[in-house]
Parts: sequence; structure tokens; C-alpha cells
Amino acid sequence: MRISTLVKGLAAAAMLAVSATAALAEKIVVSNWDGYMPKDIAEKFKAATGIDLEVSVHATNEEIMGKVTASGGQGYDVLFVSSPFAEALNKMGLLAPIDPAKIPNLKNLYPEATQLKHDPGNTFSVPYTWGTTGLCYRSDLVKTAPDSWANLLTPADDLKGKTTMLATDRWLMAPAFLLAGQSVNTTDQAALDKARDQLIATKKTLLAYDDTTFYSKLVSGEASMVEAWDGWCNYGIAEKPEIKYVIPKEGSDLWVDTMVITKAAANPEGAAKFIDFIMNAENGKWMVENIMYKSPNKAAMDAIDPAMLKQYPNMAIAPADLLKFEQLRDLGDGMKAFSKTVSEIMAAK
Repeated sequence: MRISTLVKGLAAAAMLAVSATAALAEKIVVSNWDGYMPKDIAEKFKAATGIDLEVSVHATNEEIMGKVTASGGQGYDVLFVSSPFAEALNKMGLLAPIDPAKIPNLKNLYPEATQLKHDPGNTFSVPYTWGTTGLCYRSDLVKTAPDSWANLLTPADDLKGKTTMLATDRWLMAPAFLLAGQSVNTTDQAALDKARDQLIATKKTLLAYDDTTFYSKLVSGEASMVEAWDGWCNYGIAEKPEIKYVIPKEGSDLWVDTMVITKAAANPEGAAKFIDFIMNAENGKWMVENIMYKSPNKAAMDAIDPAMLKQYPNMAIAPADLLKFEQLRDLGDGMKAFSKTVSEIMAAK
């Protein structure tokens, strides 16, 4: 009797455990930048799939990278990260493979979005947004329209104290690399030293390093020209049509923000359903219209009002032209020398 009672008790406990696991499985946790998807996405996803969605917010790639590497990915199902970080997480074995059969809306991607150098064929990541980095400027305040990274790095006298650069290390260094004809992914010490010296000299001409309010400085007239991600320049254009965007003649990087599924995901099936949901035309259209970034989702781009492409010309760049620019990649062990160089620039007087 005691054995029978014990067995029954164990069986009941096991059933409770299974029920608890099943309940947990009907939820997913997604970490994303604040405001990077519709505010009501949890309600819409629940209505469409029956799965609860918890949204965790990270401010930077580095922040979520630290959390995920520390936990082995536990506690997260889907992450939004830029492509070099997706590449690094995959090398660490922390990402699950993407199963196209479970994400039918992958068909909405432009063919070029399946050819990205960090992940050809979208084997571990799904691109969410993509774009370029260039010069955003007040056409009514600059004497000559800029066309080169030299206009930023060695500015004319009337622009000194009226320019800003991005402080995030990969984009801080990119203009100097591009002007020198170097790869944006270089870790060659001689190239790093040359870029460092140039950027320390440039630092003396800047109004500020600014990753978040540079377009507002353009709108107010505090700045005349800034290094900018194309979508963020669009925020300025929306407020002041005199603001223009140009990709310098030396080129740009190709940046890509992606969605990935952690290998430790508690609900990988729900994670795949979430990515598929985000990839539908409606949600993709929301992103383009509200975040003002270009989408690798052709169905989304086809759904927007063509007038938007006229108002924000950088959104009309063809995917094939985007792929002509070098994509930012994970630097691996080379990141140590890269970060040291950035620290030297930031510490310089």
C-alpha cells in the first residue's frame, strides 16, 4: 500500500510538472530594442497564435550579448541583434538553426536578403532591417553638398564645431577605414593606427559624439552635418525637408539587424511562430512606416505608400545596390585590438 501510494504520488507530481511545463511552453520571451516593433505586438501575437509574449528591452547589442553569454541563452527565446553579434553567438553555439518549414513567411524576403555574408541562406538568423551609414546634412547651412568622408573627417572651417560622429565603435572607425580604402572589418594594426590618428585629429573639430540625438541637432541648426544611420536621418528629414542624406563616394557599411532563436529557448516552436508573425507584410509595413528603416522584407516594402520613397529617397535604394557595400562582420579575436584603438581615441584630448 505504501509503495502504491508512493507511486500514485509520484505520478501525480509528474503530471503537475508536465502541466507546468506545458503552461510555460505557451509563452515566449523576446528581447528587442525599445520601440523596434509595434507596442501592441504581444496582444496581436496572442490573438494570432494563443501564445503569450513577454518583451524584454535591451539598450545595446553589447548589453544583450553579455546577458546571453552569461546565462547560456536561458530565459530568452528570440533575440533582436545586429548581424556581427548574431554571427558571434552562432560561433559560440548559442543559437538554434532556422527551420524554413516553420517560418513560411521567409518567402517574403528579397533574394538578396538570403545572400548576406554573415549567414548565407539564413541558417541561424532572419534579417529584420538593413541599411547604410552616411552623411546627413542641412542643405541650407553647408556651402557645398558633401560627397566624401573627408568632408566629415577633415571639415572645412565653416563646419568645424558643427559636426557629430557616431560613438559606437564599429561606426566610429568605419569612416576612417573607408576614406583610406580599407575594409570596415579590418583588424590590421597599421590600419588601426592610421585610423586612430585620423580620428583623434577629427575629434578636435567635432561638436560631439552622438548616437541618439544627432538628427535633433540638425533640426535645431546646432549641427550642420553628422554621421548617421540612414533611418535616423529620416527622422530629421521628417521635421525639416532641408535635411538631406548622402552615401559618400568611398562607400558605406551594410548594417543588418536580425532575429535569432536561442538554442536554450524554452519554446522553440513558439519562437519560430513569432519570427514568422513578424515577417508578415502587415508587421513589416509597420516597421518601415514607423521606424523609417528599409526592410529586407519585399512584401513589406511593396505595401508602403510610394510617396514615402519620394520623401525619404534613401529608402528607395535597390537591394542589389545595398549588397555592393561591405557588411559588418564579427571580428573574433581581432576585436581586442579594435576596442583598444577605440579606447585610445576616446581618451585622447
